[in-house]
Amino acid sequence: MTAADERIILGIDPGTIVMGYGILRVNGNHPQLEALGVLQLNKYEDHYHRLQKIFERVTGLIQEYHPKELAIESPFFGKNVQSMLKLGRAQGVAMAAALECGLPIYEYAPLKIKMAITGNGSASKEQVAGMLQRLLHIPQESMLPQMDATDGLAAALCHYFQSKLPQSDKKYTDWKDFAQRNQRRVNGIQH
Repeated sequence: MTAADERIILGIDPGTIVMGYGILRVNGNHPQLEALGVLQLNKYEDHYHRLQKIFERVTGLIQEYHPKELAIESPFFGKNVQSMLKLGRAQGVAMAAALECGLPIYEYAPLKIKMAITGNGSASKEQVAGMLQRLLHIPQESMLPQMDATDGLAAALCHYFQSKLPQSDKKYTDWKDFAQRNQRRVNGIQH
C-alpha cells in the first residue's frame, strides 16, 4: 500500500454550541475511523470567541491528521433566522480554516448525508450513528454520546461514497436530451 492509495477526509458538523468532527482514513477502498470528537463551545459566552475556537480547532485537526479534503454539512433551513445566521457563520469559519490550509471543500445537505449512510433521508441521528458503527466496525467504547461527532463522521463517509461514483463530463437536461445524445445505447435497450 502506497501513500498515494491512502487519503484522509475531515468531516465537520458545524455548530456554535457543539461542533462535531470525524476523521476518516481510507486505504484503497477501505474506510476506517481515525478520530471522532466534539468541540464544546457553550462555555464561551461571546459568539465571536466561539468562532475563533472553531477556526483554531479545525486548523489544529488539519495540522494533526493532514486530511486532503473537508466534507462539511450544509446548514438546513429552519424557522429561526438568528440560529441560521450563527450556524452559517460557524460553517464559514470552519471552511475558512480549511481554505487557509489549502483543503478543497465539499458541502453536503443533511438529507444527502443521511441518504448516503442509511439509505433513508429522514433517518434519525441515532440511526446514522448505528449505521456508521456497523459500516466502520467502530467498537461501542469508541462511540461518543454526542451525535454531533457521528454527524461529522457521516459527512466524511458521505463524501467518500460520493467520490467513488463515476464522474461524467456530460450533463443532461432531461431524459430526451440523454436519449438524443446516446442513441446507440438507448436503441440497445429491449422492451
